[in-house]
Amino acid sequence: MADRRPAGAGIRDALSAATDALEAAGLPTPRIDAEVLLAGITGKPPAELIAERDAGLAPDQSRAFSQAVRRRLRREPVAYILGRKGFRHIDVEVDRRVLIPRPETEMLVEIALSLEPSAVLEVGTGSGAVALAIADETQACRVTAGDTSAGALEVARSNARRLGLDGRVRFFEGTWPEPGSFDLIVANLPYVATGDELPPDVRDWEPRSALLAGQTGLDVFREVLGSLPGSGVEAAAIALEIGHGQGEQVMALVRDAGFSGVRLLYDLAGLERVVVGDRPGSAS
Repeated sequence: MADRRPAGAGIRDALSAATDALEAAGLPTPRIDAEVLLAGITGKPPAELIAERDAGLAPDQSRAFSQAVRRRLRREPVAYILGRKGFRHIDVEVDRRVLIPRPETEMLVEIALSLEPSAVLEVGTGSGAVALAIADETQACRVTAGDTSAGALEVARSNARRLGLDGRVRFFEGTWPEPGSFDLIVANLPYVATGDELPPDVRDWEPRSALLAGQTGLDVFREVLGSLPGSGVEAAAIALEIGHGQGEQVMALVRDAGFSGVRLLYDLAGLERVVVGDRPGSAS
């Protein structure tokens, strides 16, 4: 039987053309971007696409892939193009109202799991990735998550419903919920200094309010930690994601907020990543 597949409609040709276009445009990971985009459109993992590289694509898949590549050429992040991002064992939907979850932020979830808390508060939840991952991987933990952005909360609540975790995570608008006690506060606050140079994928697409924090990148840490003592919220421990080079300053702010045993943790790349502190006398 003759091959009736339209010319150029195969997986191999589609990936090759997309990779060439992305590479010519200066994208740092053109092959990976092309494979992830096509995998998202076809519903097949990249390894399966490679194994089936001689297979054809349906016309609607070819059109969708071409459109996705054009968007990527404009430096739109892959996660926004596909509308989702994997984080730990869950996929969260993302759009320009929220920051795209990064792998290094998974450290906050790992810290939470190691402490086996019964109540966790996340400040600045964004897409809800951290709060939802903690709820997903614990059985009896009460998770509360807030954000000052109403748009971000819409995304987070939608993710909770889609993942069947809306009964496990309570969301609120603002920095702090009503007075209460928690075993752990986690937060990935904005920590980029306004003068720092960001790649166009981040600078032109992700919400600036979730990224920038003044001339030193410490303004939001000062605001949040400074308001904690009068918030009525008590916590046995705190874990904050930070930017490289911010360790000493954030550690001092955490001590000023009433925590002791303050320590700095590094990510797999050897960069300063999380500051952790405990309340005196806590079991954390």
